[in-house]
Amino acid sequence: MKPDLSNVRILVAGDVMLDRYWFGDVNRISPEAPVPVVRVERNEERLGGAANVARNTAALGARSSLLGITGDDEAGSVIKKLLEETGITPHLHRDETVSTIIKLRVIGRQQQLLRVDFENTPARDIIDRKLTRYSALLPEHDTIILSDYAKGAMLHVTDMITEARKAGKTVLVDPKGEDFTRYTGATVLTPNKGELRQIVGSWTSEEQLTEKAQRLREALRLDYLLLTRSEEGMSLYGEKRTVHIPAIAREVYDVSGAGDTVIAVLAAMMGSGMDIADAVAIANRAAGIVVGKLGAATVTPEELFA
Repeated sequence: MKPDLSNVRILVAGDVMLDRYWFGDVNRISPEAPVPVVRVERNEERLGGAANVARNTAALGARSSLLGITGDDEAGSVIKKLLEETGITPHLHRDETVSTIIKLRVIGRQQQLLRVDFENTPARDIIDRKLTRYSALLPEHDTIILSDYAKGAMLHVTDMITEARKAGKTVLVDPKGEDFTRYTGATVLTPNKGELRQIVGSWTSEEQLTEKAQRLREALRLDYLLLTRSEEGMSLYGEKRTVHIPAIAREVYDVSGAGDTVIAVLAAMMGSGMDIADAVAIANRAAGIVVGKLGAATVTPEELFA
């Protein structure tokens, strides 16, 4: 049964990016170096990073807002325009001292040949002002997604979690880096296998993985830890239950942005009042759909509940 998400109010905060795609054909190798020559025939611009998370929540029909930092530049204007076209309420701080984060992907014959990243860290005073705006936005939203890509915007993530939980909000965090103590107190943390292994070390059995995951969940005072495991599906670790959900067998075309879709779908379903185990099952289904699409993509309610 498809849940009604029209009254689910989600605030996404995190590292905002613009994804650019140059598509072309490859017919020869460059005479200057042993690299392919791509004749660009068309281009696309899509919301990336935390903006892609917000895009995924909006695609499901939730009422979505995005808090983040961009440069005061052309790419920042493109992001604002795309957010408005998608029905997302933008709360963007335009920092003239930095450039908007851009990930440029060059695609030839439906294969990614090259990615070029443009990024730098926003100024501290802009990040501090973002925290003040976050506090003002909390009462207007029920569910909070903190999307950390380690680009600098989530400097105050610990305070953001604490403040939201004190206000009775559900807080989901997509983590990054070697220090997960920053995410202490979140409702749900959603690392992938590589990110978890970096924190707890390797495991040789399901029993050992469960022990390490539960120990981390308890140390960070999380309600749940959701481990996304690619072809192995997902595992949800809670105080009273552990749930394993196998992957849905589909052809994998592009895994970029799949984590954004998972946390967005999970947040939307939990925001509608759905039990978390059921919400994880639907997020798992969404991941199986989105990896069959090119680049940072979304899923629709029609795809999820067909």
